[in-house]
Amino acid sequence: MLPRIKDVTPMPEYQLHVVFDDGKSVIYDVTEDIRQIESYRDLLSIHGLFDQVSVDQSRTCVYWNDDIDLPSDTIYEYGTPWTRSGCPSAS
Repeated sequence: MLPRIKDVTPMPEYQLHVVFDDGKSVIYDVTEDIRQIESYRDLLSIHGLFDQVSVDQSRTCVYWNDDIDLPSDTIYEYGTPWTRSGCPSAS
């Protein structure tokens, strides 16, 4: 079963703070996706698009438009754990 997203918040430098239903909280850096996936480049070229990130109805991905989405399992696996102090965890 895919992890379900509780909340997503855009952060500076193309990072997302994502909280999952199980309580896990991560920072996911979208920079590498922007470099590697052509459709993601709109996040750089369209002013304000990155800040419009939303969680889909199933809560199993975040998206910006019809062409750009990111599945929850990718964020869950590759995100950097987030601590309550507001800093990424070293683990």
